[in-house]
Amino acid sequence: MTRETTLLLHNTATRQKEPFRPIDPDNVRMYVCGPTVYDRAHIGNARPLIVFDVLFRLLRHLYGAAHVTYVRNVTDVDDKINARAAERDISIRELTETTLADFREDVAALNCLPPTVEPRATEHIDDMTAMIEALVSSGNAYVAEGHVLFHVPSLAAYGKLSGRSMDEMRAGARVEVAPYKKDPADFVLWKPSAEGEPGWPSPCGLEGHGRPGWHIECSAMADRFLWRELNDRLSQEARARPHQFDIHGGGIDLVFPHHENEVAQSCACFHTDRMASVWMHNGFLQVEGEKMSKSLGNFITIRDLLSGEAFGGRSWPGAVLRLAMLGTDYRQPIDWTVRALQDAETTLRRWARRIGDVSPTGEPDAGVVQALADDLNTPRAIARLHEIAKAAGEDGRSDPDAAARLAASLALLGIDPHQAEARELVPPVPEAEIAEQIAARAAARAAKDFSEADRIRDSLADRGIVLKDGKDPETGKPTTTWEVAR
Repeated sequence: MTRETTLLLHNTATRQKEPFRPIDPDNVRMYVCGPTVYDRAHIGNARPLIVFDVLFRLLRHLYGAAHVTYVRNVTDVDDKINARAAERDISIRELTETTLADFREDVAALNCLPPTVEPRATEHIDDMTAMIEALVSSGNAYVAEGHVLFHVPSLAAYGKLSGRSMDEMRAGARVEVAPYKKDPADFVLWKPSAEGEPGWPSPCGLEGHGRPGWHIECSAMADRFLWRELNDRLSQEARARPHQFDIHGGGIDLVFPHHENEVAQSCACFHTDRMASVWMHNGFLQVEGEKMSKSLGNFITIRDLLSGEAFGGRSWPGAVLRLAMLGTDYRQPIDWTVRALQDAETTLRRWARRIGDVSPTGEPDAGVVQALADDLNTPRAIARLHEIAKAAGEDGRSDPDAAARLAASLALLGIDPHQAEARELVPPVPEAEIAEQIAARAAARAAKDFSEADRIRDSLADRGIVLKDGKDPETGKPTTTWEVAR
């Protein structure tokens, strides 16, 4: 283990970067909100998957793989799932099984490690109903017209995570307006199920069947797998802080209401002042400068990019997607562009040549580890990787030690550069257009318009096509060939 490294993480709850001090260093615990399995994951969904996979890898490096528990849930009961199954005229089970299998394939292609535990909501309804009944007993929740709702004003600290006042939350909360609510901000813990919808015996003396609200799922599963299941392994200090764990992560869009509601449920149910010590959130993603949406025609799934159904019909290896994603600080917005993917692919090919056949089993570079330990500063880590690659030289001949550190450091980031090297390069510009541009350049050179000839060459270079001037070996006449930039 390398616990002497100080890990700094930005905590949404305190709005600052802080030294990470796990409750129990022998049992570091992290929960990240996983997919709602009604459709294929889009490239925005890939960001938290990759970001928190890097954090998982870093924690394993610092504390030892056996000392880190990572839980990422699967939401397989939800109104979106019901609607999509009805739309496709298939059973809910068929939809969730197929979608979850697709999700796991996509995540594996991004080279994300499997979480330690991947609980499904439908397998833990009892945990949820137990929490709901406890919240009603404590006066933090109430029954109304077949529903159970959390009463937001019952918890004075509500709004602390998101930094919103009660008036702001009442005015702008994305909650269902219903006459049976005691307060507009109150949210659903349990709802009745109509005929044909998934349902389980309702808690709190309610008749009939129902299903849980979205927020209670994460509270219940996080507590089960990061507290109850681990309790006999935890230190005395950790057991003195019941129902708490180290890190909770997700996208910035989940801060309110989802994560705010998780905190409320868990703290009220277990009578604690916190759910997680550190809350981490990644920034939004846009595509070529625009918000991703189906109406704009730029809605891109992970599968689209892997299979070549998006971005000009090109397929991109998972390593390329991963490096392109990590080129931007995780807390900042990211602009997903073709150029970023091209640059990532070119970089990976260069690194693959530097590494050659060196095994990635050694120790990663200290500078890379230090960059990651500074709140997952992946841009700085990548800059350090460029320095190491330059020192290594082609096939690691200049500095074999640098090549070994490069291989191990990329492994720490979950990147296999040989994925890009092994893939046939597909030109990012249609070949017919390249031929037209070469002909136009030849005409410009013949007319001694060298500025236009240079403009055409530079324009193609900017788009990933390198022109090479030479002579035909048989005729001796000038000729121009091209290749994809590497």
